[in-house]
Amino acid sequence: MKIDVKKTAQLLENHNNIIILVHSNPDGDTLGCGYALLRALRKLGKKAEVLRPENVSKKYNYLFDDLGKEDFTPEYVVSVDVADIKLLEKDAREKYGDKINLAIDHHPSNCVESEYLLLEDTAAAACEIIYKVIDEMNVAFDKKIADCLYTGITTDTGCFRYSNTTSQTYMMAAKLVEHGADGPLINRIMFETKTKSYVILEKLVMDTLEMHFDGRCALVHLDYDMYEKSGSDESETDPIASKTRQIEGVCVGIFLREKEDGSFKISLRTLEEVNASEVCRKLDGGGHARAAGCQCDGPFENAKEKILAAVGEYLK
Repeated sequence: MKIDVKKTAQLLENHNNIIILVHSNPDGDTLGCGYALLRALRKLGKKAEVLRPENVSKKYNYLFDDLGKEDFTPEYVVSVDVADIKLLEKDAREKYGDKINLAIDHHPSNCVESEYLLLEDTAAAACEIIYKVIDEMNVAFDKKIADCLYTGITTDTGCFRYSNTTSQTYMMAAKLVEHGADGPLINRIMFETKTKSYVILEKLVMDTLEMHFDGRCALVHLDYDMYEKSGSDESETDPIASKTRQIEGVCVGIFLREKEDGSFKISLRTLEEVNASEVCRKLDGGGHARAAGCQCDGPFENAKEKILAAVGEYLK
């Protein structure tokens, strides 16, 4: 059942022992949502915990490194920024995939089977929705909550550069800064601070660059052994997805990441003339108009052929 912000706040106020699910390979939006909501619920005297995946990038530690762990038997399950239960970590999916009471999301392609769904697909980031929910619960915004929400907003708007950025986005960001969010520091951590291992990995990946459709599509791929060569891991790969779209003349950027089982995770980043979500839905994926993803069986040539065929329907 689809619900609004007011009903969502009421549900959260009426439950306790809440477990919050975030998606695998977590980014700043899903983590920002999870920990902002956790902090708000704890301020209301409730027990709450985020089921955090193992492979969280160290750059996100400031979102949760001051929090203690609470032990309890979950009675209410909430997912944030999760468009499909397939995107949950295996452990979370097996334990709670069919027990989600409340899903909060901004992906138009959301297909989570939950008792209640708060979906605002015009929100630039799921953290914009969580902002409204916390405000509706009359929880006072503090610096920690503000930092969490600002992180999600700046992540999903590419530091306010993407076309999903709206006047609401700017106004919320301004209010979060008023509440203590350290915008310059967060933006530096998110977009300007890179580990040596990431720099090496990025070079290995960008060296695989291929151009297709008369230069309108750029494709790169990551072989699984590149992690060992660079000393990196999957948690550091997300920034690479946008690199190909930055090439002059490119309107579709494709990033294929080989997983340990030989399958490929595919990320699309597009300009306005191509709907990334519609392309990825052809391969049972989805996401947003400018950023989406899907998965495909290996080997690499098979995955490449399938995603290029899907993109080609737009770029013929």
